[in-house]
Amino acid sequence: MQPFAFTRKIYLEDVLREDARQKLLKRFAVSPETEWIPTVQARGRITAEPVYANLSMPHYHASAMDGIVVKAEETYGAHEHRPLTLELEKSFAYVDTGDPVQEPYNAVIMIENVNAIDERHVEIIEPATPWQHIRPVGEDVVAGEMLLPQGHRLRPVDLGALLAGGVLSVPVVQKPVVSIIPTGDELVEPKLDVKSGEIIEFNGTVFAGYLEEWGAQPRYAGIVKDDPERLRLALLDAVAQSDIVIMNAGSSAGSEDYTVHLIGELGEVITHGVATRPGKPVILGIIQDTIVVGLPGYPVSAYLAMEWFVRPLICKYLGIPEPKRDTLEVTLGRRIVSKMGSEDFVRMNVGYVDGRFVANPLTRAAGVTMSLVRADGLLVVPHDCLGYEQGEQVKLELYKPVEEIRKGIVFSGSHDLAIDVLSSLIRKRDVSRHILSSHTGSMAGIMAIRKGEAHVVGIHLLHEETGEYNIPFIKQYLKGQDVVLIRFLQREQGWIVPKGNPERIQSVEDMLQKELIYVNRQRGAGTRMLFDYMLKEKAVDPQSIKGYNREMFSHLSVAAAVKSGTAHTGLGIFSAAKAMDLDFVPLTFESYDLLMSRAFYESEGGSLLIEIMKSQEFAMQVERLGGYKLDRTGEPIDIKE
Repeated sequence: MQPFAFTRKIYLEDVLREDARQKLLKRFAVSPETEWIPTVQARGRITAEPVYANLSMPHYHASAMDGIVVKAEETYGAHEHRPLTLELEKSFAYVDTGDPVQEPYNAVIMIENVNAIDERHVEIIEPATPWQHIRPVGEDVVAGEMLLPQGHRLRPVDLGALLAGGVLSVPVVQKPVVSIIPTGDELVEPKLDVKSGEIIEFNGTVFAGYLEEWGAQPRYAGIVKDDPERLRLALLDAVAQSDIVIMNAGSSAGSEDYTVHLIGELGEVITHGVATRPGKPVILGIIQDTIVVGLPGYPVSAYLAMEWFVRPLICKYLGIPEPKRDTLEVTLGRRIVSKMGSEDFVRMNVGYVDGRFVANPLTRAAGVTMSLVRADGLLVVPHDCLGYEQGEQVKLELYKPVEEIRKGIVFSGSHDLAIDVLSSLIRKRDVSRHILSSHTGSMAGIMAIRKGEAHVVGIHLLHEETGEYNIPFIKQYLKGQDVVLIRFLQREQGWIVPKGNPERIQSVEDMLQKELIYVNRQRGAGTRMLFDYMLKEKAVDPQSIKGYNREMFSHLSVAAAVKSGTAHTGLGIFSAAKAMDLDFVPLTFESYDLLMSRAFYESEGGSLLIEIMKSQEFAMQVERLGGYKLDRTGEPIDIKE
């Protein structure tokens, strides 16, 4: 075989997603096998052919009640004024529910309507009718009756009906085998001692989970390095053993993106590139009648593309319709900008605030796995649309049940690790509730309350002129609105620095003199405003601080930047430094309070929130984080003029 060589492809196609999907499905030659498995093990499997009952259910005439069996014709004279006496073994017999009813008896009288005279005699005051309270043969299932059609996903109740009908084994569609080939020199199997340049391979586990959920049999082939010959051998081996093959990464047009060239050499490329964001660099091909799907390396792109292209193949193989998610009409809390020509798939958070569902976008980066973990729904922006305006009504595909969204507590504003503690304790107390948190900064939090887009927000805004926290901003921006400010925490702010504080950072002057690199918080964040206040006091031009314009949306992100060595320091809270095993130079304690609408404060969710804030369990967990003082936590603060 000749050494592998290719001409680098520097462009991708822009095929519409639905067109690419239809092309792929047309090329997928389905030849599923049937296997017989024990009925008791068949939950979730798909019937390969109609299933018929072997037995009737019940297969004998059975009593439907506890009572006595009688000959109905002998009871017609019974009346409350003329009770009829019956004799055991001559004109009646006792039965329990499910007992056979045999000739000459043809009716059951409930035991509650029978008056025992002695051990052998009873009396009744109402006549029986033929076949009353008797389950006839085949009342539920008749032998030879079709119980389930072909292409039916077996549920627990179906298994019960099958067993009742004497079906002890059931014909099901053999699961399609789908091979998973993760590719890349940088990939390593999951471990803790990850070195610089190594990336843990986790997409394979996610793919396998989805495949099992959809009814396929995943086959994990293991990591294959970016070597054309190794990739070729792995691909050919997978094609020989699988109904579908997934190759992960190497699907774009980079110097080590070999997938499209291998598929083209060994078979045929159906499509390379679809008009979507994310997920554009997907490859759809076929080798020896086996479909090969090249998924992008970025997790979000890969998971979405897998749903678009792999799930339809599995459903076609199994002979079942593709599942559809529930949808929900929501109001956009922020503007969504899209690009004409590509479908946009925007992960969204949804909250139920003041009688309406409000949705806001999560990060749109294709590599941020947590955007899917945290998403409540997905907004699909059509390829011929430039986006939507704030306040516009749109329809989302839901990842979570509506009732779970409805009971969520929408938290916005400043980030703090204590909010995670609150969320955990709320879930522990009431499993139907959770905190839906977004780190937007204190000022954005106040605006969210103003626009009715959040239940509660965390704020720690220092007013330069008065030196007072939070209240001046509430009076300025929420004048006339009925809100409640709750005392939450005093938390320690300071310099987050590497272990040992090698640069001996103590002040703003140290950063200037040593030309150190700073990592900032986003505009509107209370920590950003505190830093600006410090710079103003020292008459320092913000642009003279290296890294001033590099923004992070949480204290943990600031700490991570310092930990990675991309910044010497950043202003943040002690608990974030402790969480990342960094050192901390304390500067001041600040008031971090919770602002909420009065309607939420007086609601069931608000009462639960306040109750947990005041609990001993919350206090103990926050103290373990370090860097906090709890003083009258949970009490309202007077914000009147």
